Amino acid sequence: MMLRLLSSLLLVALASGSGQSFHNPSSRVVNGEDAVPYSWPWQVSLQYEKDGAFHHTCGGSLIARDWVLTAAHCISSSRTYRVVLGEYDRAVNEGPEQVIPINAGDLFVHPKWNSICVACGNDVALIKLSRNAELTSEVQLAKLPPAGEILPHKTPCYVSGWGRLTTGGSLPDKLQQGLLPVVDYAHCSQLDWWGISVRETMVCAGGDVISGCNGDSGGPLNCPAADGSWQVHGIASFVSSLGCNALKKPTVFTRVSAFNDWIEANL
Repeated sequence: MMLRLLSSLLLVALASGSGQSFHNPSSRVVNGEDAVPYSWPWQVSLQYEKDGAFHHTCGGSLIARDWVLTAAHCISSSRTYRVVLGEYDRAVNEGPEQVIPINAGDLFVHPKWNSICVACGNDVALIKLSRNAELTSEVQLAKLPPAGEILPHKTPCYVSGWGRLTTGGSLPDKLQQGLLPVVDYAHCSQLDWWGISVRETMVCAGGDVISGCNGDSGGPLNCPAADGSWQVHGIASFVSSLGCNALKKPTVFTRVSAFNDWIEANL
């Protein structure tokens, strides 16, 4: 029974290729929509170098002028990275972009991360930028939730990123967003949902037609705070091998509020 359960819950990490928002919540991400330009100003594109060109692989969140929060599974010590801030349409140089190289040795993966066990948790990493970001209307710092905060079931959060538009599909040029209501641990850990593959240090969101997908990894789960601002409560981690938007298989995020101490210690 346990073997059958585990085989039905195969995980797919979301990497591709291997504060205050101006967002108008009208709701790509799968079945999402074009985001309002620069509506998630802490969103970054993490890119790696191959054959002399840089390629988008993951998202991330700017949490200090010289630090980006992303997923551990996005990081490989053998690659050269850069981040792009103030990005919206990757096909066009629109002006607000800030391209910042990453120096070797400035990639910090959680010490308990296990690359062969995404479902074991600790899928969190920090990237030290080689220079400070310039804060503008298009580039702002993300707000993080208080330590230990757990969102109620059905909290209306948004995933954002340049991940695939469909399972196995293409990456979009324009930043996508999608409404993903939180699925609390009591629901998400049921056997016909994610079962033992989720932990209390994770956040589930979605589980229907809208979902994160490959390329959204490391990007934020943006959730409303009581004061009207937005907080990054999640770091996109994995989806089901059955498809990015498989029923009862919500997108799974690392819960930021479970790692405040580690983040603050490294900053």
